[in-house]
Amino acid sequence: MNDNNSAANLATSLFDAYTKGAITPLRDQVDATDISLAYQIQQENHRRWSEQGRVTIGRKIGLTSTAVQAQLGVDQPDYGMVYADTCYCSGAQISVSQFLQPKIEAEIAFVLKSDLDADNLTIIDVINAVDYAVAALEIVDSRVANWDISLFDTIADNASYGGIIVGTTPVPLSQLDLENCKMQLANGDAVVSEGEGRACLGNPLLATLWLANMMIENGQPLKAGDVVLSGALGPMIAVKSGDRFTASIDGLNSVSVSFID
Repeated sequence: MNDNNSAANLATSLFDAYTKGAITPLRDQVDATDISLAYQIQQENHRRWSEQGRVTIGRKIGLTSTAVQAQLGVDQPDYGMVYADTCYCSGAQISVSQFLQPKIEAEIAFVLKSDLDADNLTIIDVINAVDYAVAALEIVDSRVANWDISLFDTIADNASYGGIIVGTTPVPLSQLDLENCKMQLANGDAVVSEGEGRACLGNPLLATLWLANMMIENGQPLKAGDVVLSGALGPMIAVKSGDRFTASIDGLNSVSVSFID
């Protein structure tokens, strides 16, 4: 890889895309099988955002649904950072102009009450660490033109993260069937996406276990208070001005968002 294709330079291309517009795929400039390089690019831009004052409030897990993997032509999950300035309350009105190519998907978000930083974590550790769950919507966005992404592209691009909308009624895990819960995402009165808990790596808690182990491996373990956006329960849907999306997930109150110019 020459100097022009260094992690820092590739990160700059993505960083500038937020204000200058979408770019061509990074995979054409690198060895796209080098996933560690993709995460280096992601981390470089995370450092830049942090230096500009953005506050990290958790992580998102991407590509947990086989339906979404099929949409994007990838075969494994990834993760990215969640920032405080991109977290909205259910019922929010959000301008589509702050995104490049927004889409939306329904998920379950967990908030942790204790750290997940021990060796050899198990699903029991994850269950004990979760304080509560809420219904959530994730705005996914790509800085790569026409969503022409590979696994390398989406990892480098902070797992194609745009923002989150969270419900306001916390529910303990003891009241949820996370494997069998049904999800419906409606735009107005029309159901546009459906799924269930098992679509997320078999169970959203298993996705969270995968993330917790990845973050330990990378020296950034999940901490008490972190939000974990556990992954899509069904296909993502394109967003345009005038849309009003509502997600209903068994056991959780609904979560909604409206998009305006």
